[in-house]
Amino acid sequence: MSMFVALLHSIVLSPDRRVIMEDLRALARELGYREPRTLVSTGNLVFEADQIRPHELEVALEEGFEEKFGKHVDIIVRSDCTWMALCGTNPFRDGSGDQVIVRVMRLPIDPEKVEALKPLMAEGQRIAVVGGDLWIDFAGKPSQSKLLSALTTQRLGVGTMRNWNTVCGLAQMIM
Repeated sequence: MSMFVALLHSIVLSPDRRVIMEDLRALARELGYREPRTLVSTGNLVFEADQIRPHELEVALEEGFEEKFGKHVDIIVRSDCTWMALCGTNPFRDGSGDQVIVRVMRLPIDPEKVEALKPLMAEGQRIAVVGGDLWIDFAGKPSQSKLLSALTTQRLGVGTMRNWNTVCGLAQMIM
């Protein structure tokens, strides 16, 4: 048995409806996963499952989500070991926990796509690719940055963003 972290790209089903975290935990139980727990209300799920590849869990969760909620959502799954490794790679530990984010990628991000982001960066912002994931220190509110709107699946590939505070909170849940 292993522990896994699942990150939903979005929990918005329609402009007036979001996935409730109890419904997400119920979906995980319906799929046979044990001890599902969520962190904040933004689609962070920790659960236990038999030894299985994360990609197989992604497929099962995405298919189950679409069947239950009627909408496809990209879901990124990492094992507890790879999540803890990700936690150890933050290149911007001196940044503020709500301003440093990681875009956790399904496949390693293309370095050329990262280069294309650099002209959008404001003074003080930093980016780095570590282990195929994109780390960004927004050095201010991410919502006020031109860079944020460029971090799309269409531009970068399948992935989802979490701030450093959430990354650490998920790590505490699997310890």
